[in-house]
Amino acid sequence: MMFVSGETGEPSPEVTTLIEQIVQQQVRDMLRDCTSLATRRGSRTISTDDLMMLIRHDRAKLARLRHFLQWKDVRKNVKDSSDDKGGDAGADIAGGADDLGADVAGPADPPGIKKNVAKKARVDLVWDVPSFFSEQVPARDDEEDEEEEEMNYATLQRLKMADERTKNMSREDYMHWSECRQASFTFRKGKRFREWAGFGVITEAKPNDDIIDILGFLTFEIVQTLTEEALKVKQAEDNYKKLSGQAMSGKEEAEGKRKRKREVSLFDWPEEEREPVGVGHVREAFRRLQRTPNKQRAMLNYTNLSVRPPLKLI
Repeated sequence: MMFVSGETGEPSPEVTTLIEQIVQQQVRDMLRDCTSLATRRGSRTISTDDLMMLIRHDRAKLARLRHFLQWKDVRKNVKDSSDDKGGDAGADIAGGADDLGADVAGPADPPGIKKNVAKKARVDLVWDVPSFFSEQVPARDDEEDEEEEEMNYATLQRLKMADERTKNMSREDYMHWSECRQASFTFRKGKRFREWAGFGVITEAKPNDDIIDILGFLTFEIVQTLTEEALKVKQAEDNYKKLSGQAMSGKEEAEGKRKRKREVSLFDWPEEEREPVGVGHVREAFRRLQRTPNKQRAMLNYTNLSVRPPLKLI
């Protein structure tokens, strides 16, 4: 996961252990908050709505999560239909995402006969106004969705960063990078993940598959966000060292700063592989992601009273 997010292929064990501890802490905090929300509504089991409630302020991440659940339902329905019919269901989704959710007549089909395609399930939010009514208003094609626009913008930014990371890779490196994109905390590790997350200790509820998949999605997001922030911290530190002269070798330091750095030539040796992020970079990245705005100080009339804020979800 760190390699996909821009880190080198061999991070130190101390860094991976620290990130795993942070992710475990975040997951257990989410389970505690979900259990509290379920208790308030009089339920002993947590639901997917409780997890979505925790990330409701991050509209782009919430839109990606809803999109993830929709496509999961599509794959499940296609798999069920292929098992019942005994045929290949790959043709049902060959039309792409634009054809999903509607019945499209094929060019070779007789008039009046529509081709069945997989439909995306609609994932409603319990705090939205349409969820208060039993009948839903059909969506219009020209209706603009702000969450969809934010999700598309965030997706384009991540695709751009992925293209920058892989543009100089060889074919073998890119195949390895593509395999690393499938890494997950939950895939084929359901029982170990339940014990690792604290199911049965923090909450007595037995999670369903949707909750496990949502937690797998959020854990990948946490690792990616934490790694990208740690890389920014390391880049800022490297730039400071170059400006202050701490990154020079012993021979260059003896000559002093009078020597001008020459331009990169065509026949230069390739640069050394960059060093992976350290434990200090990860700790500083976590500290930056936990920063709170001055709203809390304003509520205390900008006094020096020390208030320990709760941990924020990354």
